[in-house]
Amino acid sequence: MQRTSRLNREMQLLNTEPPPGVTCWQHENKMDDLRAQVVGGSGSPYEGGIFNLEIVIPERYPFEPPKIRFLTPIYHPNIDTAGRICLDILKLPPKGAWRPALNISTVLTSIQLLMNEPNPDDPLMADISSEFKYNRAMFTSNARKWTEQHAMPRTQGTKADLKENVIPTESTSQKRKSEELPREPTKSFKGP
Repeated sequence: MQRTSRLNREMQLLNTEPPPGVTCWQHENKMDDLRAQVVGGSGSPYEGGIFNLEIVIPERYPFEPPKIRFLTPIYHPNIDTAGRICLDILKLPPKGAWRPALNISTVLTSIQLLMNEPNPDDPLMADISSEFKYNRAMFTSNARKWTEQHAMPRTQGTKADLKENVIPTESTSQKRKSEELPREPTKSFKGP
């Protein structure tokens, strides 16, 4: 009963006063199965991306942390290919920092912060962590590509979408050049 009333309060708060760039809702009207979307922060390689997350609320919540994973692929040192997140508040003490005073809103805000400020010293993806530490430009480029490929809203269209949807015709620059070229007067054919 305590879990249900707490979750109801949290969901109401998430609906009326969500953290910036975060939305959360019940999946298939189940109180213990939630979905969330987190918008990539400006200035980060995830900017403009919308990342979907799955949130499973355990029976012992709030005494146990929610189980959260990314459904949208993301190139990040602290998030693996299965979407699992390495974040201390998602684990119980002594290894983690979860406390019953924390809530879903706080956790989603922390995940958004982690996206913008990776922790390469506690990675799930060692190769991406190494890239983040020693070749930041390569990391940023790869993370941006993944964001464009997996997290950009389809209505905006990514560069790849635009390329695939273009019908091969005379390019715009070729058209302009042909329009600017002086035309030779047409010679009328005079018969014999």
